[in-house]
Amino acid sequence: MSPLKPNRRQILAGLAASVAIPALPQLARAQGSATLTVATGPVPVYLNAALSTGGGEAAVSGKMMDGLLTYGEGMSPEPQLAESWEVSEDGLTVTFKLRPGVMWHDGEPFTSEDVRFSVLEVLKVFHGRGRATFANVTEIETPDELTAVFKLTKPAPAMMSALNAQESPMLPAHVYVGTDIQQNPANLSPIGTGPYKFVSYAPGETLVMERNPDYWDEGKPLIDQLIFRYISDGSTRAAMLETGEADLVGSSQLPTIEILRFQSLDGFEVNGAGYEHTPSIHLCDFNLRRPQWQDKRVRQALNFAIDKKWVAENVWFGLASPGTGPLHVQQKAFYTTEGVPNYDIDLEKAEALLDEAGYPRGEDGWRFSMVIDAVQYGEEPPRAAEYMREQFREIGINAEARVNDFAAYVKRVYTDHDFDLTSYTASAGADPAIGVQRFYWSKNIKDGVPFSNGSGYASDEADALLEAAAVETDLEKRKQLYADFQAVAMEDVPVIQLVYDAKKTITSTHVKDYVQGALSFFGNFADVHKDA
Repeated sequence: MSPLKPNRRQILAGLAASVAIPALPQLARAQGSATLTVATGPVPVYLNAALSTGGGEAAVSGKMMDGLLTYGEGMSPEPQLAESWEVSEDGLTVTFKLRPGVMWHDGEPFTSEDVRFSVLEVLKVFHGRGRATFANVTEIETPDELTAVFKLTKPAPAMMSALNAQESPMLPAHVYVGTDIQQNPANLSPIGTGPYKFVSYAPGETLVMERNPDYWDEGKPLIDQLIFRYISDGSTRAAMLETGEADLVGSSQLPTIEILRFQSLDGFEVNGAGYEHTPSIHLCDFNLRRPQWQDKRVRQALNFAIDKKWVAENVWFGLASPGTGPLHVQQKAFYTTEGVPNYDIDLEKAEALLDEAGYPRGEDGWRFSMVIDAVQYGEEPPRAAEYMREQFREIGINAEARVNDFAAYVKRVYTDHDFDLTSYTASAGADPAIGVQRFYWSKNIKDGVPFSNGSGYASDEADALLEAAAVETDLEKRKQLYADFQAVAMEDVPVIQLVYDAKKTITSTHVKDYVQGALSFFGNFADVHKDA
């Protein structure tokens, strides 16, 4: 039986039929080159990335807050709030010397107590990746206001790649201590040390920031006003960019066909640089709490029903590559396909596995029913869900696709666990211990925490490999541990890795220096400026 393969025209026709393009909103924006407007989505739950790993939070967090470090090209660590750092020979002590004279936006001084509080009381508790990143950090000593000494029970080689403001923003202890951290008003009116200060936020509409005149990096930022406009429809973002209503769209938040069009338009630039810190994978989590997914043969069958190469070429229009395993192909030091189970499309094998697992076709032709829940984060997750729906129907599964806005998706998947299979894109991180481990580590099954182990996957073997790799300092031994993990994960397939996404930033050519080392759209925009 051949797989169902709708063509590009059919996909685009379906998109046009399902999305009504609203009139362009009237933007309240300052005049002149000192204002930069970003058209973006989805709407963030918080305005800092310490409490959520969502893309909306990641985009804005580093503009208002700083991290201890930032990262240059090739993921080279560079000073930010920490001027210097030293790692002990055994890897169990990391000492940061902090930058003097840094002030929070409310005028209070930044100190080592803010570092201690941010890591131990917030990132290690509430952050979807932070619990793994800082798992071995048991104490942070503060011998003086400008020294923070991390004490670890085991080495954490990945931690040094996770200290930027998008991943691990520093928060003001004096604002949060003694409060309900997740409900603190500062989560929606942030007080940071970053280049831009919070001005106003109309939830779901507009976030306005202004230049921080007291920023420690003298002379920066170079933009007076930074505006984020939350636009739910990617085609409207494209129109705003083309008409000058917006200056920049990041993280490929346009329909892929529009990104290809902008590549050929005068006056615009499409740039894939600066996403080293956030290599992106499109994932589909099985809800292993439900009976039909507990037999791995059923999960394997659905994997065999998908033509990932076709999805990469026709849903992502060539701006992605087929997924082969839990690690991103750009994580070159650890990625492998050797010894890793392969799931090239094979509908006959898929049907045989379902029969073996005790799910034969009924008199109506169906084996069982399911729903694929896609997050509305760009056009691709819903389109991918629609493709999978048709493929699964080919093998006798009565599948439906359901689209959720970001907040509804997070609640449905991570709080209510009311789903069968998901369709979403997430970062694999600068290191597998940062971005990949969270999806497969049983200790990261945490109700209400977005982009944690949503499937509920628990494997003693996978846990042992992940935990060993996270603390191994010998590169060759670490490679082997991750190779073994990839084999285990692809045998168990709690998650389908659909494609490896190649993110792009799309700008007017008058926007300059928006690629900042390894961070780009998720950087602090302190160097961004516009032609007069």
